[in-house]
Amino acid sequence: MRSRGQLVMLGLVSSFLCLAECSKLYQRDENYNKNVSPGKFRGKRTDVFISLFINRVSAVDESKEEISLDVFMYVYWEDLRVFIDGEVNKSDEYVEITWEDRHNFWIPDLYIRQLRDMKVLSLFQEMTSIRLYRNNTLRVSIGASVIIKCDMDFVLYPLDVQKCAVDFSSYKYTMSTMNFSWHSPSLSLPSDFGDGYRLPKYVVSFTTEDKNQIIHYGEGNHSTARMHIIMRRELRSYLLESYLPSSLFVIMSWGSFVVIPDMVPGRMVLLVTTLLSLVTMFDTVRNNSPNALELKCIEVWLISCTLFVFFALLEYFVVLFGIRYDKYWRHKKQDLERINATTWERPNENAHPTLAAVAAAATAAAASNNINTTNHHRPTQLPPLLHHRVSNNRVDNLRLFGGNSKIMPQEETQDHHAKEMTSPRTTVIRDQHAAGGEGPEPLARRKFRMVAEYVVLYCGSQRGMVDQVSLVLFPICFMLFTIIYWISYVSESRIRANV
Repeated sequence: MRSRGQLVMLGLVSSFLCLAECSKLYQRDENYNKNVSPGKFRGKRTDVFISLFINRVSAVDESKEEISLDVFMYVYWEDLRVFIDGEVNKSDEYVEITWEDRHNFWIPDLYIRQLRDMKVLSLFQEMTSIRLYRNNTLRVSIGASVIIKCDMDFVLYPLDVQKCAVDFSSYKYTMSTMNFSWHSPSLSLPSDFGDGYRLPKYVVSFTTEDKNQIIHYGEGNHSTARMHIIMRRELRSYLLESYLPSSLFVIMSWGSFVVIPDMVPGRMVLLVTTLLSLVTMFDTVRNNSPNALELKCIEVWLISCTLFVFFALLEYFVVLFGIRYDKYWRHKKQDLERINATTWERPNENAHPTLAAVAAAATAAAASNNINTTNHHRPTQLPPLLHHRVSNNRVDNLRLFGGNSKIMPQEETQDHHAKEMTSPRTTVIRDQHAAGGEGPEPLARRKFRMVAEYVVLYCGSQRGMVDQVSLVLFPICFMLFTIIYWISYVSESRIRANV
């Protein structure tokens, strides 16, 4: 006969076994094998459905090309070998199964190609669950923080639109065995999400593809459910921080066209300071922007603005050169050309009355000397004016853009000077045709020289004609460049976003 203590102990064990059996909410077939997929058990493909709840976009790392998300992922599949126990209340549509029981079921081997890292969220316990519905559907739910690798292209920065694909598929089951597709609804977002999750630099949105994708890796083709993460950059900050200041610098450089060219320090300070500011801005933007294989969109803009200011500085150099030519070289050239035009062997009284009078005086002096002296002949000196004109012939036909005459070397001997003074009739200002025997100047060269002289004189005009033309031409060119720039890059950005 059993003791009272033994009876109590037996009752407790029986109660515990009954409680354990009654608390079992699901049943499995006797021949259930968790290593065999539900579809293979029936001779069909296993359909797996994915659904996501995007709770938050944590960060976007452009240097590593990564995006961090907090998500709740739901995976659905049907397994007829598992069903709810008959003793469960019929009004319950599903039963919750503990996460420790997941080893008792077949679960899809979910593979995310772009997944860099994943950490299951937890507070008092891990945010995971398994749910069994009355229609033999199982659902696994996991709350996790994931890091997705995203291939980014920054050529259109800051007009770029980054589009990242995230593929959900099986690692070992090919498309002949398993099919992945999106559950309805495929994506769920918080109520305050709006048209996109807003970060300091990006507006992030999510879309899914209804058509199943196929990717090849491992042993064959695998069915894939694809989601796209679209990141559009906030352009307002770049317009205020880069585009607007650089445009203002270019407009400021146009102010140099209304400054008098003679005010060299003021005009040079304005242009050089503006040029250095743009160079500094370009260096700052280049260091703070992500790397790209080609010139980025904003770099093309800043380089173009720098070139506009540089061309304004180059225009001022041309104006200074023209002014210097106009003040110092052109007047000297005109004087020398007047002297060069006075070529004669015997002065022509009708053509040049002043020189004719000087020559007549020289002839009369020579005749008087011939009368007063019979045997001794003394050289007759030319009057001061004529002697000055003849001596200046050493630099006749001096031209900035070429000429027909050569500079005659200076005679330093007294004999040659006396010989020159004793021959008033043969005193001739030699030109290149008589001295060198060369032919006339070619027509093409003469035209080029005339055009070049006209352009230089136009640049050095005291009325500032070049500055007046530049004040109209530079703004027109900058407006045309701005229109072409924005139309081309915005169109390219939209095309890439729709691909």
